[in-house]
Amino acid sequence: MTQVQLLAAVDLLKTGDFRQGEDWESAHQICQAHEGSALFDWVHALVHRIEGDDANAGYWYKRAGQTLHSGSIEEEWQAIRTAIEKA
Repeated sequence: MTQVQLLAAVDLLKTGDFRQGEDWESAHQICQAHEGSALFDWVHALVHRIEGDDANAGYWYKRAGQTLHSGSIEEEWQAIRTAIEKA
């Protein structure tokens, strides 16, 4: 796991204004390339939460050892970014 790649993936989601598009797709590809790493899997869950695919997001939350964040997408993004910075 590299912090640089994690930050790139999570920051792409914010750059794309937490919507599907090129930045979202790039973040998704980064996460797919690092499946099995808890922090990447958590970002992957957020990717699918943004997409509105709750079942797929649930799968990735479980793989990441996380649950659906009770706050907004942006609040969850901040929680993930903080976790990455502490890793």
